Amino acid sequence: MAKDTGFTAFLLEQMQWLGPVNARRMFGGSGFFLEGLMFGLVFDNTLYLKADAQNRGDFEALGLQPFTYPRGDREVALSYFQAPEEALDDKDILIDWGNRAYAAAMRAAAAKHRPART
Repeated sequence: MAKDTGFTAFLLEQMQWLGPVNARRMFGGSGFFLEGLMFGLVFDNTLYLKADAQNRGDFEALGLQPFTYPRGDREVALSYFQAPEEALDDKDILIDWGNRAYAAAMRAAAAKHRPART
């Protein structure tokens, strides 16, 4: 697999408009983090952004695919979907999609820390 370092560095620079985004190596690619929350993933020169029930339809409406990886004899899908191609060419579009992904990451973190209902 080719290293994604140039592509990752380019995206990391563009994502700074969201805030102090950093990248960490993971899954054979890089995870994008803002305030400790992972909202993006670069793997094999493809950007994937965090999706949940509120923004998944935006990805699906454009026919964008989820990030998957093989586990045994099946494919496992994570809650990250391929970013639209136009987001890679237009910083404003990238920031809009990045904000949506970060909002999904915040919702996931809030749900994880919500007390159980009785």
